[in-house]
Amino acid sequence: MILVYINLINYMDRYTIAGVLPVIANDFRIKDSDSGLVQTVFICSYMVFAPVFGYLGDRYNRKYIMGGGIAFWSVITLSSSFITKEYFWLLLITRVLVGVGEASYSTIAPTLIADLHDERSRMLSFFYLATPVGCGLGYIAGSKVTSAAGGDWHWALRVTPGLGIVAVLLLFFVVQEPPRGGAEGRIRRKPLTNSSWTSDIKSLLKNPSFVLSTFGSTAVAFIAGALSLWAPTLLMRARTVLYKVNPCLRDVLSCAEILLFGCVRSVTGIVGVKAGVKISKRCRKKNPRSDPLVCGFGLPCAQPFLYVSLVVAKKSLISS
Repeated sequence: MILVYINLINYMDRYTIAGVLPVIANDFRIKDSDSGLVQTVFICSYMVFAPVFGYLGDRYNRKYIMGGGIAFWSVITLSSSFITKEYFWLLLITRVLVGVGEASYSTIAPTLIADLHDERSRMLSFFYLATPVGCGLGYIAGSKVTSAAGGDWHWALRVTPGLGIVAVLLLFFVVQEPPRGGAEGRIRRKPLTNSSWTSDIKSLLKNPSFVLSTFGSTAVAFIAGALSLWAPTLLMRARTVLYKVNPCLRDVLSCAEILLFGCVRSVTGIVGVKAGVKISKRCRKKNPRSDPLVCGFGLPCAQPFLYVSLVVAKKSLISS
């Protein structure tokens, strides 16, 4: 439950900026291409350091690595809330550093769950429920706190650092470091041993299931990441055009569509994760390959709805 809580604030912190991106762009007087850099530099940093922390997590105490990473991104996020409008480049640097901290947790936490439970799919589904819920809460908290602060987006970045410090304390004083491979302890005869980086890479590249699953996950992250970053901005601009209102950012931030979008993001994410696990579990009795089949069937089913939501946004935000 503590790991789920940390994952929740992890994604909440990641998408708080998305909920107030138009305000940030207006404050720094930057274009959309520069606004996108706020998330791009974060993802690039995350991508580079995730394998590094994965390597360290296999060899050193995972709890200490995660605790240090959470404390690091909490301090950096709080520091970024004091950046003035003359230093947009400094905001980008802080987002790079936040990516380093978040990579340390997101990479290692699932391995603790895998070592604690035999029923990994079910337990990991609870862990990943925090992803859509955290995204939705990030939109809501970012927009509402900024609106309450009179349009000052800096206050939105001061919400998650306090929650992060609580997470560090819970991690150090409550969470236990399970033995590696503990869930297979009944059947494993030989102890786990460390292997070299190159041998790990070669072994993974020879595993077609891993390679294809990685490509699929990358494609999903590409689409979901773009939508998660730009959807609040789309709703704000569409509201201005459709309802012929003045583009007052403080008023737009408090619009019902943003709150509804955050709620929809959270609720549908929960439904999707739980439904996927349930369907896969039932189908596994007839087909052991049910997990990839459910993923492969679910993704194409979502594409028509994605297209329609963008088309109908021209006429109705609620329908979109």
